[in-house]
Amino acid sequence: MLKINRVSTVDAVTEEIRGHIQGGEWAVGDRLPSEAELTKTLGVSRASLREATRALVHAGLLAIKQGDGTYVVALDESTVALNRKVTNSKTVEVIEVRSGLDALAVSLAVSRRTEDDLVAIRKALDDRNAGADNADLDAFIEGDLLFHKAIASAAHNELLADLYQSLSLEFRKSIYHAVGEGTEDHEALYRAIDERDTATATKLSSAIIARMEAQPFGNPSSAPQGR
Repeated sequence: MLKINRVSTVDAVTEEIRGHIQGGEWAVGDRLPSEAELTKTLGVSRASLREATRALVHAGLLAIKQGDGTYVVALDESTVALNRKVTNSKTVEVIEVRSGLDALAVSLAVSRRTEDDLVAIRKALDDRNAGADNADLDAFIEGDLLFHKAIASAAHNELLADLYQSLSLEFRKSIYHAVGEGTEDHEALYRAIDERDTATATKLSSAIIARMEAQPFGNPSSAPQGR
């Protein structure tokens, strides 16, 4: 870590902390070093550090947990702005956006997937199926989300993967409206990606989204209803 000159402005402290976040030294979910450690390492006053921290909290990159510490909650302001926008969007709009991302992810994954990608996709699908079999809503939703995120990762397009990750919280909410359904389509989609069958994979991806769009957007059911 570079030491900041004592006459530097709060803006410089803010940029230094932002740089460590965006550079990967502090990842989302990490707790920052203590205030005492940071003031010593950066060579700044507690007042300057606190003001810089408040600025980054306001920007949405940091969150303060009273009695616990300061945590990284986002990598950049653009992700924060996107999440805020998506949070205020209607469920049907989120599903429409997901439709486009899923179609692109599937088409790229078919041609670019590796054997490791297939293992990750299969593992997530098995978790999804287990959630349905055990009537475990949380496990089902987590497995479904990881299945589609694994496909996005298999596209080997960093921007696409980042967009999918940024929208994953809202995608998770949309899954509630198709809980326990579409197992055959998901299994077939896995096979199409495995066999590099673009036409079939694209068709199945559209069918999965169409099922979600056809669901009434009310309260989620309490558990997966079969397979």
